[in-house]
Amino acid sequence: MNKKIAYFTNVYPAVSHAFIRREILAVERERFEVQRIALRGWEGDVFDPQDTTERERTRYVLQRGPWHLLALVLRVAFMSPRRFVAGLRLAWRQGRRSVRAMPYHFVYLAEACQLVVWLREYRAGHVHAHFGTNAAEVVMLAHVLGGPPYSFTVHGPEEFDNVDYFGLEEKIGRSAFTVAITDFTRSQLSRAAAYRDWSRIQVVRCGLDPEFFAQPPDPVPDVSRMTCIGRLVEQKGQLVLVQAAAVLRDRGKQFTLSILGRGPMEAEIREVVHRLGLENQVEMPGAVSTERLLSELKTSRGLVLPSFAEGLPMVIMEAMAMGRPVISTYVAGIPELVVPGENGWLVPASAIEALADAMEALLDASPQRLTEMGMAGFTRAKRLHNADQLGQSLARLFSASIKEHKR
Repeated sequence: MNKKIAYFTNVYPAVSHAFIRREILAVERERFEVQRIALRGWEGDVFDPQDTTERERTRYVLQRGPWHLLALVLRVAFMSPRRFVAGLRLAWRQGRRSVRAMPYHFVYLAEACQLVVWLREYRAGHVHAHFGTNAAEVVMLAHVLGGPPYSFTVHGPEEFDNVDYFGLEEKIGRSAFTVAITDFTRSQLSRAAAYRDWSRIQVVRCGLDPEFFAQPPDPVPDVSRMTCIGRLVEQKGQLVLVQAAAVLRDRGKQFTLSILGRGPMEAEIREVVHRLGLENQVEMPGAVSTERLLSELKTSRGLVLPSFAEGLPMVIMEAMAMGRPVISTYVAGIPELVVPGENGWLVPASAIEALADAMEALLDASPQRLTEMGMAGFTRAKRLHNADQLGQSLARLFSASIKEHKR
């Protein structure tokens, strides 16, 4: 059986996409050969040495510029005119309902022309994309142009906010299978898909490398440091977190809150920290390496992530693998992992006082109690989010797709 597949993403590698690297490596441990293809990502800083290696192994669709793409479009149109016309029609149909202007979808078709050429050269038996947005559209168009079967993973929340406009029904219906990372994600995809295609939607949870679970985590230290990790964007809720920190300070609690990450709301969050006079309580070191991130978790009392909208944050899995309790919200797939009273606390999204209460409970709990909660989280994360299990599940799905296509 052909065990050559390809992975396609918008940006690779990226600090926030370490889970894709872990997934690819897990699939390779199942003896698949994986070609990495991305639209962009050949420039910019990377913090992890593994990402440097991944960058060297990745082919980039946009690296050679628009004229190269145009030449490929003409080549594909000449070699397979009927398929190219079918691709044009599908791109037009996707564009009519999309939040993005029509010209973008013809660009996706051009990108698909490059993708299908590389997939044929590589003799890939299947191609898998991450995210249900334009990456999924590109692999779908490549399939119509004569490429192999495709699948894609949906994380959310972007796809959930615009179910009708991303053309998910078409993407799911044409796919060999579609991956949902949580049961909640599957429910949202079922809203978008035709009932006849529900069987295509498979739950495969994101995973952490086996090294995360190689030995039990260290006990929770007797410190007053709490950590928040995530892009500084509205859906992560850092502005609510800062306001809850002000409530804690006004209650007379002693603590340090480290907010790690960068994003479009960084200046606004820093301004609110300054306006509330929280410079002595709140640190914002920016984006950090994976090693630094794990060190921050290890030396903290727990993770706080007051999200407004999510799929299921990888950082929650990482915190649990490090044996740290988690404070988060009743949003999307988070309650599938965080169990109140067992391995953390859940609060309503945007509820400042409730978040402050949970943070106070974290600060007041004994290190022994927090260590017990951390161990419960470690056990749950190991059971649900081991990358080897992820790799095995995807390998079965890839194999079935390749066999069906060959048949």
